[in-house]
Amino acid sequence: MARRKGARGAAPAFTQDPHRLRPAGDRSLEAAIGRELRALRRQQGLTVAALAAATGLSAGMLSKIENGLTAPSLATLQALGHALSAPVTAFFRGYEERREVQHVRAGQHVETVRRGTRAGHQYHLLGHIGSNASGVVMEPYLITLSAQSDVFPTFQHDGIELLYMLEGAVAYRHGDRLFRLEPGDSLIFDADAPHGPEELTRLPARYLSVICYPQG
Repeated sequence: MARRKGARGAAPAFTQDPHRLRPAGDRSLEAAIGRELRALRRQQGLTVAALAAATGLSAGMLSKIENGLTAPSLATLQALGHALSAPVTAFFRGYEERREVQHVRAGQHVETVRRGTRAGHQYHLLGHIGSNASGVVMEPYLITLSAQSDVFPTFQHDGIELLYMLEGAVAYRHGDRLFRLEPGDSLIFDADAPHGPEELTRLPARYLSVICYPQG
């Protein structure tokens, strides 16, 4: 899919293909073991040759295991676990792990008071997935501002935040810059800098706020 070029010319080069399909073999037990083995080896900064020397296995065999081309025996997994200081069960995590999904119907979103919420700022949490394989937590909110809402341009918290304006208009501050947001506008920013609505230009105002930060 072609990307629209930005004001400075070239389109950004993203490394992740959102339409990539995982091969069917990737869902097999052998492929799951191979992915975990490769991840553990790389976490410890070991080459295939170094791990082969530590376990007595050949580099070719290790390569086949990492690529899901062969099913390792229990004795082989024990040798690998000993060399990597990992329990044998660690090699099965990717196979057993559930990929969570949550569907929240219209009108069933949870109204919540987020830490630091100001008077008149109505937050509806659109869904939540806790501990997961991605290592990322995402908090999606629908925020409504009315004539009773405070302006508060000094929120600060961890993570990256995306705003998408749905209705009304606000002047939204991030650090020393002020952005005038109309329906269809978006703003993405490092949430560690002071930020928040500074002027409520047209009310009611509604926008999506999606906050992402590392687990733990």
